[in-house]
Amino acid sequence: MPLFGREAELKALSDLIDNPGDGSGVLIRGEAGIGKSALVAEAASAAAAAGLRVLTTTGVEAEQNLPYAGLHQLLYPVRSGVGALPTPQRDALRSALGLAEAAEPSAYLIGLATLTLLSEAAAVRPLLVVAEDVHWLDRASADVLAFVARRIESEPIVMVATLREGERSHVQDAGLSPMLVDRLSDEVATALLDSIAPGLPPAVRVRLLEEAAGNPLALTELPAALGYHGDPGPVPSLSDRLGGLGPELPLSERLARAFTARVAALPAPTRTALLVAALSQSDSVSETLAATGLILGSTAEPDVLGPAAEARLIELAIGTVTFRHPLMRSAIAADSTLAVRRQAHLALAETLHEQPDRRVWHRAAATAGADEGVAAELDSAADRARHRGGVAAAIAALEQAARLSEGQDRKALRLLRAAELAVDSGSRATAERLVRDAQSLELSPRRWATAAWLLSGFEDGVREDVSRVSELAELAASVAADGEVEPAVRILWGAAMRCFWSEPGPAARRTLLGVADRLPVPADDPRMVAVAAYVAPFERGGIVLERLRELAGVSGAAPEIDRYLGSAALQVGAFDLAARFSAAAAPGLRTEGRLGVLARALAVQAWSRARLGDLTAAVPVAAEAAKLAQETGQPFMYGLATAVLAEIAALRGDHGQARTLADEAERVALPAGARPVLATVQLARGLTALSEARFDDAFAALSRILDPSDPAYQVALRAYCLAELAEAAVRAGRTDTMRDILRGLEPLAASTPSPALHIGLRYARAVLAPNEEAEKLFTAALRADLTGWPAERGRLHLAFGEWLRRQRRAAESRAHLRTARETFDALGMAAWGERARGELRSAGESSPNRDPDARERLTPHELNIAQLASEGLTNREIGQRLYLSHRTVGTHLHRIFPKLGVSSRADLARMLKHLEERSSR
Repeated sequence: MPLFGREAELKALSDLIDNPGDGSGVLIRGEAGIGKSALVAEAASAAAAAGLRVLTTTGVEAEQNLPYAGLHQLLYPVRSGVGALPTPQRDALRSALGLAEAAEPSAYLIGLATLTLLSEAAAVRPLLVVAEDVHWLDRASADVLAFVARRIESEPIVMVATLREGERSHVQDAGLSPMLVDRLSDEVATALLDSIAPGLPPAVRVRLLEEAAGNPLALTELPAALGYHGDPGPVPSLSDRLGGLGPELPLSERLARAFTARVAALPAPTRTALLVAALSQSDSVSETLAATGLILGSTAEPDVLGPAAEARLIELAIGTVTFRHPLMRSAIAADSTLAVRRQAHLALAETLHEQPDRRVWHRAAATAGADEGVAAELDSAADRARHRGGVAAAIAALEQAARLSEGQDRKALRLLRAAELAVDSGSRATAERLVRDAQSLELSPRRWATAAWLLSGFEDGVREDVSRVSELAELAASVAADGEVEPAVRILWGAAMRCFWSEPGPAARRTLLGVADRLPVPADDPRMVAVAAYVAPFERGGIVLERLRELAGVSGAAPEIDRYLGSAALQVGAFDLAARFSAAAAPGLRTEGRLGVLARALAVQAWSRARLGDLTAAVPVAAEAAKLAQETGQPFMYGLATAVLAEIAALRGDHGQARTLADEAERVALPAGARPVLATVQLARGLTALSEARFDDAFAALSRILDPSDPAYQVALRAYCLAELAEAAVRAGRTDTMRDILRGLEPLAASTPSPALHIGLRYARAVLAPNEEAEKLFTAALRADLTGWPAERGRLHLAFGEWLRRQRRAAESRAHLRTARETFDALGMAAWGERARGELRSAGESSPNRDPDARERLTPHELNIAQLASEGLTNREIGQRLYLSHRTVGTHLHRIFPKLGVSSRADLARMLKHLEERSSR
């Protein structure tokens, strides 16, 4: 039958299918029965006719707790390609699909494996990927589909998903174009009803149109509730057939009653078989018949389902039974009594001895009170789910096990284990609910302590009261006193992170240091080095730097350790080491698929690279950090990476972009007071104002970072923008204020060898010095070791050249100004380069206009791919590094080559190498 009133939707779907490779995908939304499945069926038919291969998965409510059930269904037709995947991807996907054992594969690695598998299949024949009822997909499968949807890009793949209105799924946040399917107009609804049930009496026709309210399923099914099947015979009275279906009920409930009314007319054995099929997590006829036979006490034959098929409730195929609409399945289950449902679940469990996960869920559904045996089986199911990467399924199994636990302590343990998994997976609402449930029980001191600190993993405690820092310190000390050192270290790390994102005050910091010093953990443990750096970046800066330099020689061996050390180095102003450690951490984190932690390492690397002036390296890293932080639900890391991009735009002279990005970062950070983000925002605004010669504005923006009463104040970062602040102060006539600031920072300089602090102080002392002392201070500052700090060296040369010119020593000034110009040109710091040019003209020397760096013609994403290609990585290796398919990488390179005027990877490598050499001089 043709679809009535869906011409626009069918045209949109046809356009997608006709153009696979445009990164196309659509999410069809609408109420139950609105025709989403009918549209998908039309799309699948059109795709097959156009030569596309159609892969389908359908979410089933009963399978929500079976990890990767939906993914298994989708990939089954292309499973032969799994063996050809790169080893880490192959092992992860085989584990997820239950084909092999692996140690807790990352969901993102499984996502990359799925993307690779689909892209390889699409290279042979374009694909239409259909995901119906994504609100009922198991969470693990939904996450993988969302991952793939974000990365289809230029692949010859079209994705079409359906979502019931009012429901949620991670797939809906994956960038698929929304398609809202609304109810039919009165005219179209009338035409549809007349095509299904011609010749209805006018009163019946009016009532049915009113009942259906433009819903196609209702228009199709409600006539059957009247006993009207298309023949022109007599119609039963409305009072007999529609008495319980008044419009005061929601449409879905009216439909459900219409379905169950048809079930009630079926033979008893058929009703039993229908209930079993509705409760089963499979469409297998053999499973349904086996369980039905157990209930009936005799063998059930396939013809027991015949009356249900004749009543248009199910469709039978070879070996399968499917309900014509999901509402039918749920209505049949809901209309049965608890005792009858329990009997059906137990029968199903008895038939599933070789499928322990499905078996235990049926046993749990049949269990009303506590049952430690079933709870223990659910524990085992949770372990299996976790080892396959199905965290959401593991959480559900543990929560159900808690419900069936005997004793409050066992119940609390299972709830807290589930909450810990929810924290690790970023499911904040779930974790909070589980912790609340646990705290409602009579907890032991140990369980209460665990509940108290579990939620601290979210957003590094940014939204919490700062008094929590002292509480966590005491909790860490208490847990360590009980001999639980590792949990104590984790709690202490969480508290230390709060000292970065918020400001708990000196007393809380001293308490944390005291607890850290008493823990029986080696002082060179990377976690403790990082804790010291976060809590006391200046007081412990010397010790931290010493240990960082000792550990720098072994970086690259363990990504988690390198991540800790990169964070520590940033706190103490060793930006060169911070960039080095975080860059070393990234490959391992990519390989492990730990994209949430990778976003953090990249943000540290980008922040440090930008401060060093290595803008070309910082741009793609910051852009990737922002993208991954959004994808992994880390708003403040997204804000930090966005603020770094604002800083880079300011340094490049793109002031409009700098303002836009700074505003976006502030929008994310200000409501929660995320201090590092707000500090970086003020740095970007100060740099923008400096390059636009708005010196009062620059001084005001940068001063906020040093004001303890301002939300942009951050203990460590306040000391790392002294050069910019001093320059603004001199040009704004605020030298006295700046000298006061320096006097306040001198004690910090005496307590730490922080490179960034001392570089900034040397610059500030020189530009603020009286003329008789300035030359000596400039010379001393330039003699300091600035290896790896080209922007700071360029800034010194510029300031010294400007001072020399003001002293009427123009000839001497030119060499410094020329060096500054060349440095800033090579680094892409356009505004500073223009300043050097202006000073050179005033000193009697003209300068050629700067030609934009070829790399500046690329987007951050393209620049990342170009750099990796120049290093000799293949498209496949780049794809694995950036979580893209290798064909998408190839498409990007085809766009990159013309932009740069090169025709080969060799030319690309030579060009980028030359540009990098210029930047490092």
